Amino acid sequence: MSDTFIKFDNVSFAYDSEEEQPIRAVNDFSLAVPEGQFMAILGHNGCGKSTVAKLVNGILVPTKGKVTVAGMDTADEDKTVDIRRNVGMVFQNPDNQIVATIVEDDVAFGPENLGVEPSEIRKAVDTALKAVGMYEFRKREPHRLSGGQKQRVAIAGVIAMNTKCIVMDEPTAMLDPQGRKEVIDTVMKLNKEFGITVILITHFMDEAVKADRVVVMDDGCIALDSTPKQVFKNVEKIKALGLDVPQATELVYRLRKRGMKLPDDILDENECAEAVLKLLEVKK
Repeated sequence: MSDTFIKFDNVSFAYDSEEEQPIRAVNDFSLAVPEGQFMAILGHNGCGKSTVAKLVNGILVPTKGKVTVAGMDTADEDKTVDIRRNVGMVFQNPDNQIVATIVEDDVAFGPENLGVEPSEIRKAVDTALKAVGMYEFRKREPHRLSGGQKQRVAIAGVIAMNTKCIVMDEPTAMLDPQGRKEVIDTVMKLNKEFGITVILITHFMDEAVKADRVVVMDDGCIALDSTPKQVFKNVEKIKALGLDVPQATELVYRLRKRGMKLPDDILDENECAEAVLKLLEVKK
């Protein structure tokens, strides 16, 4: 992992309100995201995580403090196009992001708006669709695709613009388990094979454990920030913040409370099974 790509310096943001006081969403928030990192952001509704997503590519501009992307200040209107070339957004509902009646035309929409040469657009579209495993669907009508396939087309539209970072705001919230798996597998491939920086906002713990880093937000601030293993060790703190932990972590937490000497940093079923078997062998 290399230099810092996205940086929040003591950022605060408040939404205008009809009441006298603006509604504070992010408060004195500082965060550095290295290029190539896969980071998951967790938090209960209203904690500020979606505001952070919109601050990354200049949809929102800080009330106080500074956000920079590849050294560019998001508050500098002259840099907005360059910032959005570097950071693409994928939202919850793929239907809201699809603008064309044919898959490949939809993926071409972004590069066309950036004024990319037609021959380069063709290459970018094919590369992006292959990267997300949707090349064979390039002539299809988007409305005939599943939710997971539509979301992969939306991701292809972002990477066709040669973006370095994808910010995803609960991209699997409206999908079934198969669609969720398709999208997360795609995101992991883009991160590991193409080096694209990923910021994933999610409420699914099994998605968060796949990240390099997990940030847990509460009341516009960072409550926890570390690797998945280190973050999910804090079961009681996470529960106090109104969140769940991965199922295997929850099971081990309950077994430890009953006196079983199991590691406190287990995240998945395989790790859990191995640890229990090892404990049973020791007791023989």
